[in-house]
Formats: sequence, C-alpha cells, structure tokens
Amino acid sequence: MKILVVCQFYYPENFIITQFAEQMAADGYEVHVLTGKPNYGYGYILPSYKNISEEVVNGVNIHRVNLKPRKKSRLSIIKNYLSFWRNSKKWVRKCKIEFDYVYSMSLSPVTICSAGNLYAKKHNIKHIIHCLDLWPESVLVTKAVREKSLVYRILYRWSRSIYSHADKILISSPSFKEYFENVLKLPTNNIEYVPQSSLVEDSDIAAFDYGKGTHILYCGNLGLIQQIPLIVEAMSLLKDEDIYFHIIGMGPMTDYLINSIKERGLENKVIYHGPIVAKLAAAYFKKADALYISLKAEGTVGKTIPSKLMMSLTFARPIVGVIKGDGKDVLEDSGGAFLADENPESVKNALLAISNLSEKEKARLGKLNKLYYDTHFSLRTVVSKIEKEFK
Repeated sequence: MKILVVCQFYYPENFIITQFAEQMAADGYEVHVLTGKPNYGYGYILPSYKNISEEVVNGVNIHRVNLKPRKKSRLSIIKNYLSFWRNSKKWVRKCKIEFDYVYSMSLSPVTICSAGNLYAKKHNIKHIIHCLDLWPESVLVTKAVREKSLVYRILYRWSRSIYSHADKILISSPSFKEYFENVLKLPTNNIEYVPQSSLVEDSDIAAFDYGKGTHILYCGNLGLIQQIPLIVEAMSLLKDEDIYFHIIGMGPMTDYLINSIKERGLENKVIYHGPIVAKLAAAYFKKADALYISLKAEGTVGKTIPSKLMMSLTFARPIVGVIKGDGKDVLEDSGGAFLADENPESVKNALLAISNLSEKEKARLGKLNKLYYDTHFSLRTVVSKIEKEFK
C-alpha cells in the first residue's frame, strides 16, 4: 500500500512526523513524503539541501519542494507558509505516482494540508488530516492577529474549508473536538482522538552531570503561552534554597528570559542552555530531579496536551505541571506529577516538594509516568492507530 504523507516540516527538522513516517515504512508501507527544504530554526535553507529534491532516508521516499526560508520577521514567515502552499500543490498537479491514501500532519499553518486535499480530490482517494495544532486559534493565542480583524476572518474561512474537505480528522487532544464543533461549526462524526508521541523515546547518550542540589528542567518553546516569567518569579523566591532551574529552548520570550535572569541576579540559579536538538537534550532529561511543564490556561490551545509532555513522560522523571485541561488530566492519571497553579508561590511550593523527595520516591513517580507513556503515547501505539485508518 502506498501512502502520501504531506507535511511542510521533515528531517532534519525536529518534528514527530519523521518518526511516524519511518515507522510506517518499517511496517511495510511504501511511504512518500511531500515536504519542503529544511530551514526551520536555521533562518536559511540548509546548504547541503539546496540542490536536493528527491532522496530516500530510512526507507522513506522524500520529495522536497522549494520554499522561502523562515526567518524572524513576520513577513518572512508568511512568505514561507505561502511558498510551500503554492509549490506543494504544483508538485501534486505534476505527480504521476498513484497512492492509496493521503495522510497530512497539520502543524502551523493548516495550509500545509492543502496539497493533500488536492491530491485526494484529483485521484478520488481518502485524505486523513492529523491535527496537532488548531487554526486559526493558534494565531489568536500568539496574538499574531486580532479576532475581529479582516485577516482573522480570512484565516477562519480558509482553515474551515481545508478541514471540511478531509475524509477523517485525527486530533492530538480530546478538547480539539469542542473547537471543531463550537468554533469552526463543523460536524464531528469523522473526528477521532489520536495523540502524538515523544520526539525521543530512548537514547544511549550519557546523562548530563548536574552536580549537587535539586535540578529542575524545562525543555521546549519559549513562547508567550509557556509562562516563562513564572519560572523567573518562582526562582526569585528560592534564592536561599539548593534548587536550580535549567532551561533549554528558544522563542519569542528568549530575550526576556536572559534579561530578567540578569536583572534579578539569578545567573547561578536559572541556567539557560539555549536551543538543543531533542536527541542531545535527552542527556538533560535523564538525571533531572523533575521536569517542568507549563501552558497558560487560555483558549482551546491552553486545554491541550503539549508535545513536550510526551518527552517528559517517557524519561521516567517526576513532573511539575502548571497546566489545565487535557494536559492536567494526563498528569493526574499518570500519578507521577506535582500540579501547581499559575502563580509564583504555588510553583515555589511544588519545587520545594520535589527537593524534599527521596531518590527512591523520585524513581517511583518517574516509573509511573513512563508506564503511562508506554500504554497511551508510545510511537508503536500511536502509529498503529494511524495505520488502522488505512485498513
């Protein structure tokens, strides 16, 4: 069976779609990925990929279309989105390969899926969209546009049209279904919950040596909805404690983080390691006393299961969660987390609670998280659910 996978992002860019496609190929499917030339996080097309349009990596046939590189400016991001939207559809119109199914992963933006809709319509086959990021809700949460603006109305109609043409929609968080029903006003009889997995499930990399004290790790996007100021404010209350906070990642709040650490004299308490790819960041997960997850309880996105929660569960460490909705439900069910409210005092108390745990108790909580991940979110479990749709 031949599967066309459509996603703007793919290896060497760090997204879960790569693991999904490679697992499908290992399971015996002939997998072809329609994607762009790698640039996310770099600001330019990787030089080694400028002249590569076709390649095979780990059994997956990869078709790369040209696109404008994503840089920091809003204009460059728009050009990046539109160039893939245009060139991926151009590839579909010229494509002579006959596929049995189209599977598109909907990250930002949802226009990624347009080529999938086009191929499915052209060849009269089914198109499955796996929705990991809601549009146009994401542009509201990040305050990229205002709800009453003309741009939002255009994005709303465009997003609704793309979703409505899919034969099946898989959602990565249960609360997404409410959004499709109440905001997009679309029928939900073709929607099913299929979560995402961790970017890294296992690693033979040596563990990072934190040294003495209690060490908390946050690894992920430093965005507006991740409540980065809360970390700094809570750690300001713990200056006299043997507790240290390590941060890996990058995003809109990076400059704020660096400046506020200096302003509050927390250079030795809050350590910013910069962006590190998931496979190397695994070293920091292995020996952290706890892993920190935060998501502002705002809109539908604030109710979802963040991708970094998957990686936190799989490394068998206790978790401190400042999170509501579906993510909170996961942590309550796993039994290996301390939940805190969205205020510095509550976060401070959760970090103190971690520092008072014995090594045996930390290991017990971590095992509970790992067991929950293996049961509900492992790569094998999730890809099997996707493949079930093909059958």
